[in-house]
Amino acid sequence: VNGIEIYSMKIDSKVTSRFAHNVITSRAVNRGNVSKEVFFDVELPKTAFITNFSMTIDGVTYPGTIKEKEAAKKQYEKAVSRGQTAGLVKASGRKTEKFTVSVNIKAASKVTFELTYEELLKRQFGKYEMFIKVKPKQLVKDFEIEVDIFEPQGITELEAEGTFITNELQNTIKKTFSGKKGHVSFKPTLDQQRTCANCSQSVLDGDFTVKYDVKRTTPDNLQIVNGYFVHFFAPTNLQKLSKNIIFVLDTSGSMHGREIEQTKEALLKILDDVKEDDFFNFILFDSEISTWKETLIKATPENLDEAREFVRHISAQGMTNLHGGLMRGIDILNAAHEQNLVPKRSASIIIMLTDGHPNVGVSNTQEIENAVKKAIDGRYTLYNLGFGSGVDYGFLERMALDNKGLARRIYPDSDAALQLQGFYDEVSNPMLIDVELKYPENEISDLTTNSFKHFYDGSEIVVAGRFLDSNQNHLSVDVRGEGANDALSYTTQQGAEQTAQAFQEQQYIFGEYIERLWAYLTIEQLLEKRIIATGEEKENLTAEALALSLKYKFVTPLTSMVVTKPEENNNEEGIADKPTEVLNMYLKNLFSKPGTCVVYAKLFLVVKLISIKPSFITKSFGQTSPLYHTYVSQPTWYTSVDGDPHFIISVPQKKDAICFNVNENPGMILNLINDPVTGITVNGELIGDKRANSDAKIQNSYFGKLGIANKHLDFKLTVTTETITIQNGDEKTGFTWLDSVTLQQAGLTLIINRKKNLVLSMDSGASFVVVLHQVWKKHPLHQDFLGLYTLKSDKLSEQTHGLLGQFFRPIDFTILEIHPGSDPKKPDATMIVKNNELTVTRGWQKDYRRDPKDGVDIPCWFVHDNGAGLIDGVHTDYIVSSLF
Repeated sequence: VNGIEIYSMKIDSKVTSRFAHNVITSRAVNRGNVSKEVFFDVELPKTAFITNFSMTIDGVTYPGTIKEKEAAKKQYEKAVSRGQTAGLVKASGRKTEKFTVSVNIKAASKVTFELTYEELLKRQFGKYEMFIKVKPKQLVKDFEIEVDIFEPQGITELEAEGTFITNELQNTIKKTFSGKKGHVSFKPTLDQQRTCANCSQSVLDGDFTVKYDVKRTTPDNLQIVNGYFVHFFAPTNLQKLSKNIIFVLDTSGSMHGREIEQTKEALLKILDDVKEDDFFNFILFDSEISTWKETLIKATPENLDEAREFVRHISAQGMTNLHGGLMRGIDILNAAHEQNLVPKRSASIIIMLTDGHPNVGVSNTQEIENAVKKAIDGRYTLYNLGFGSGVDYGFLERMALDNKGLARRIYPDSDAALQLQGFYDEVSNPMLIDVELKYPENEISDLTTNSFKHFYDGSEIVVAGRFLDSNQNHLSVDVRGEGANDALSYTTQQGAEQTAQAFQEQQYIFGEYIERLWAYLTIEQLLEKRIIATGEEKENLTAEALALSLKYKFVTPLTSMVVTKPEENNNEEGIADKPTEVLNMYLKNLFSKPGTCVVYAKLFLVVKLISIKPSFITKSFGQTSPLYHTYVSQPTWYTSVDGDPHFIISVPQKKDAICFNVNENPGMILNLINDPVTGITVNGELIGDKRANSDAKIQNSYFGKLGIANKHLDFKLTVTTETITIQNGDEKTGFTWLDSVTLQQAGLTLIINRKKNLVLSMDSGASFVVVLHQVWKKHPLHQDFLGLYTLKSDKLSEQTHGLLGQFFRPIDFTILEIHPGSDPKKPDATMIVKNNELTVTRGWQKDYRRDPKDGVDIPCWFVHDNGAGLIDGVHTDYIVSSLF
């Protein structure tokens, strides 16, 4: 690609006792006759820690060094002050984060990149899973994935599959296992990598997954190496415990539409899996709290049928009383235990789902966390599911961890119902409660978490520790837990002889794997405890996790890897950080920076527009003809979308602007504005040109249909390039663009200006203008389309989101390292925005505010890849299934 050939890519994984050590090696050559930039980018599991990186250019190696984040930052800022930067790791996708580094190499030069990362494979549904993202972006002469597994307990099954595997490629996956060793290899030839016989595109684009399990003759397995031990606990053949499960569900207005329908779909499937010995109930919270039943109900066939009927009739409206919903759920569980309505030996679980912020009742998140922790008092497990990008994920995570559970993000995609169901499946089969693994205190110094509220079928508990005497080679452990019928209690031992035998077999395995496993698990748990800690405790946890991260060379949220580049790159230094939950960063960034910005989004107009005089209209309903809206620099929130999805965000405090495109297929519907508090949503459906433009790499797309809804008024407005339809409840009224109409009703006013625009004003203050863009009817390519303008968007709430709505609040950015780009007139730069580092390009976009006909060129920084890193999440998160 572009004269750079990747001629070799190897992914080598060695797994020992569930701990995976992965090395990705990529070799490229510059086939051009001038210096070129070579990119190395790979996607890694979010659960992994990078431990090493180097690049070798013409025999000289440039290593990455891992430092404390502050020290790395100083080194990095020094490089920035010299005009050099390169951010290396950022979150991407649901399960991955992307590591990217680039370097300029001379003509005919070769470069080798080598990245190492490690992770502990978790057991789920009875299997360990290793996930490798495969995306070389070009055909690679020597492409290979090789996985070696060594498990002292013995391997019972081994699977390998890829989402991109065709029938042709199926035979290239080789897998064998025998005794304690397993091997997987995948080595497609150049021709097997092609999407078709003579194509130059690669079919290798997707997930490659290896799954396996081990032999279990005893409930647990102890391994001791060089002063460290690991204890794997996964008993089989236990009887399932009955469970008491409370679903606490957000049914506020923001859940309306696709979200609530997907939630209902998931709940109906979950009800099919609830066992007859289980007890359950539903709590719904919006402005009010409602329950299905007053107490926990046994899952008899009759009760399940009644529950299905209840779920089918759930609807969404109103505000978000999250505190009230959770407290009602806890009260019902408390009462059920006090009154002995549920079996004594049973697991009690609360699953809470929300898509927004608490905004009625108790809305202070710290108060809610304290109240919930006090009410649960360690007796039940709380799982918090955050639906979409509008949640305060940090709050949900702290509250779940504080109550022995975890938080999970549910992505608002077409498979959201499957994600919800998948999470339920993970926690639907508790086998033991109150599990404790006790180790001799006088022998062990540093121990990872050793008590667990629940043990679920198909999972595994892992505890690791360090001996006080590094020569110790034996250990005995007392295991306790409560099962369905009786208590589980036994002592397990590992003797010196077994340890010596195991150690002989490990001669060929990578380094001190148990020590590194212990360090990985310890750091992971310290970082988790740090989320809910404050003050001195937080400082101590931070210091401990940092010391281990530096000692074992892990890139964690407390450390950074500094990558030094060769002289031809001006000794440029890049920095690799471990991303934390993106939304936390976004909210922190957003609310910690005062000042305002004016936002308007414009789509670049590629057609000559006919009769578009007023682009800006004031709210002046005494007259039928619209007035021009004079632009002023006070903090008036102003946004618009017009033409081929092209957005401009003005940032007055910088006297500058940011712009981005959204390239999607005709028929796709994008969420532009979504305000859960006022109940206002705006979605737009894309149309394309009459036929594909053979000269264009990316086809034009425009908004051909807009849907504006106010849930509180039960009002919907559908606008196409031909018709305007108003729906109040079930009543519909239709107009065309040939009409001139002024319509006033409770809560809103609508004015249609014939063949020009319409103005919709809500009593809450927010106003929308839809402009009709008409083109010559016989134009061979283009067709009519719509523009959307938002006036007084400050009248919408702070929770407003969407492709446009998220920019109704202040945004700040920093520009570093301006350097020549591919177009001599348009330099590139690094932008830091929302704690992300993006490569941006200086350019111009049309602003039609002052001159509706020809527009004015506005300089702005263009963010590539559909606004990735600038918008919250990725642009596909904003695709919705219907206009309403």
